[in-house]
Amino acid sequence: MAAFWQSLLLVFLAELGDKTQLASLAFSTRYGPLTALAGVAVATLAVHLLSAALGQVLGAALPTPWTQVLAGLAFIGFGLWTLRGEPWDKDCSAPPTRFSPFLTVATALLVAELGDKTMLTTVTIASQQQALVPVWLGSTLGMVLSDSLAIALGTVARRQLPARAVWLLAGTTFLAVGLWTLATALVEPTR
Repeated sequence: MAAFWQSLLLVFLAELGDKTQLASLAFSTRYGPLTALAGVAVATLAVHLLSAALGQVLGAALPTPWTQVLAGLAFIGFGLWTLRGEPWDKDCSAPPTRFSPFLTVATALLVAELGDKTMLTTVTIASQQQALVPVWLGSTLGMVLSDSLAIALGTVARRQLPARAVWLLAGTTFLAVGLWTLATALVEPTR
């Protein structure tokens, strides 16, 4: 159960202010909240299943101390990446498309999520926890919840989020988790 909650919380935080969250906001203003949410959910289920499976394989292949050190460094990297910030498109308009709104949202978010920090966060947690289904479901729910905030804001407010404050909170949290994970790995190397 810890793997589920850890992945839910960290992916939720990683997604705050991320480009896919901003894309969700933009799609909700163009296609409506239900279409945007359905596209987010389908894309996230697919990408995070792949991420959790990849992390499971990496975690089984590497000794635990190395997995912990790599996870700590990865989280520190995610923190720095988050603090760097994401480009913010003030226009927030979705490009024209010849596909259905749902397919447009799902495909765009699936592609945007490949190699993104939430995907890498899921890989990292799965490599540590060795719990495929809880990490997959937790990370998926964390991302859908986070993107739901953007969808709600896009639907109701249709204005800019306080991105700097969100990035600072998420980035600082990732740095703290990374430092804690790294310190734990270095203090308890035979775990």
